[in-house]
Amino acid sequence: MSDTPTGAATDAATVYVIDDDERLREALKSLLASVGFRVAAFASTSAFRAYAKAEVPSCLILDVRLKGESGLEFQQWAAANAIFMPIIFMTGYGDVEMSVRAMKGGAVNFLAKPFREQDMIEAVTEALARDAARLKAQTLASTLREQFSTLTPRERDIAVLVAAGNMNKATASQLELSE
Repeated sequence: MSDTPTGAATDAATVYVIDDDERLREALKSLLASVGFRVAAFASTSAFRAYAKAEVPSCLILDVRLKGESGLEFQQWAAANAIFMPIIFMTGYGDVEMSVRAMKGGAVNFLAKPFREQDMIEAVTEALARDAARLKAQTLASTLREQFSTLTPRERDIAVLVAAGNMNKATASQLELSE
């Protein structure tokens, strides 16, 4: 079951929380909203999957042990489906092997329950900054691809050689052009 997001406008960064413990979900939602984060909370990974997500900086706080699909299984699914949202794992039953598996899978943090509120806020702040940088790079790459596609074939040849670090003289010589 998804809860209505709280916090800033719809184009603001969003923190998603998946935990089957309603009290913890609500506590996290309240904590994060109190410091200005927009939050959407879910009791299951399937509810999260069904939720329409905006293309804004976001992160996911994910419990390792959930009823049904575990957090680690969901992390594998997310990676296989090109969902690059940073994941902060939390668990009350963690061990070294579990945390290593989560981190190797790309998690940005792994917090043991009970965790300090400040540790969670710092982890979320870092994860959102990471995702903002990823989205910015993705937008830049998309813009460059669009601009590159508007070039003539000859301009593309030149752009490739210049981007490879060739000087004007070497580029002109290779393409049999005057400098």
